Amino acid sequence: MISLGIEGTAWSLSIGVVDEKEVLLIENDPYIPKEGGIHPREAAQHHSERIGKLVKSVFSKIEPDKIDVVSFSQGPGMGPCLRIVATAARVLSLKLKKPLVGVNHCLAHLEVGRWKTGAKNPVTLYVSGGNSQVIARRGKRYRVFGETLDIGIGNALDKLARHMGLKHPGGPKIEKLARNGKRYYELPYVVKGMDFSFSGMVTAAQKLYDRGVSKEDVAFSFQETAFAMLAEVSERAMAYLDRDELLLVGGVGANSRLKEMLEVMCKDRNARFYSPPTELMGDNGAMIAYLALLMFKHGYVTKLKDSTVKPDFRIEDVDVNWD
Repeated sequence: MISLGIEGTAWSLSIGVVDEKEVLLIENDPYIPKEGGIHPREAAQHHSERIGKLVKSVFSKIEPDKIDVVSFSQGPGMGPCLRIVATAARVLSLKLKKPLVGVNHCLAHLEVGRWKTGAKNPVTLYVSGGNSQVIARRGKRYRVFGETLDIGIGNALDKLARHMGLKHPGGPKIEKLARNGKRYYELPYVVKGMDFSFSGMVTAAQKLYDRGVSKEDVAFSFQETAFAMLAEVSERAMAYLDRDELLLVGGVGANSRLKEMLEVMCKDRNARFYSPPTELMGDNGAMIAYLALLMFKHGYVTKLKDSTVKPDFRIEDVDVNWD
């Protein structure tokens, strides 16, 4: 069985094709703003203009008749962007006469991570631009046991990068600068139970830079503080839920320093640490396709009347009928 998935919740436009054993292909055409952050209308315009060419590129490598399921990211995300990919998926579903499956973007990150790492029942740290959450399964639902009280860690990194004159995406640039940081400056460390906050830390880091502290030291200080917070809440969730597996997913999960800190924490707890391949960390169509395949095999199909987008779609809203 082969599934095609379209991802377009924010700046990433991606189509992935998977079967039950492997990722067959991923085609990406991301929106990169000329300056500043992501503007939903401009990102949606980009997706609208590029989706046709992306589909043609995919079908030049995969025969359309071989597709068994068509899927799309139904939410959460930016409404204008979500509507473009939903419309494209509906058209493909009707044209190919294949079932349609709308999936939760966050759950797709988690399930593709489990698929590619072999993690069984982990605590999952999901870190991206718009979301930062500590998630674990209880019964037939995934539950959010802790999350950001304001902005996601990816958004925080991007805000700091823009303040220092660095273009989007800012996360990889902050990571590169941090490797050459030599001095740590204390920043607000805000953890409340298993919830956390980054906006105050961003403001404090921006002020450090404005005072003349080097980009390298600001980046280093920011990463060390933010990632320590994420490691703390992940460990607390593992202790509370008595789990010995931690899965890291989401675009910020590609950061080598974050992986290193989480690996050390897991080693100290005699726990196993997992992270999927880098190409599956950021937003991509393959994760949408895989979750849709999993859902379809367990009886999920999205009727056209139910295929409206859900910008605030929560992972807790999805019934999970698979192991």
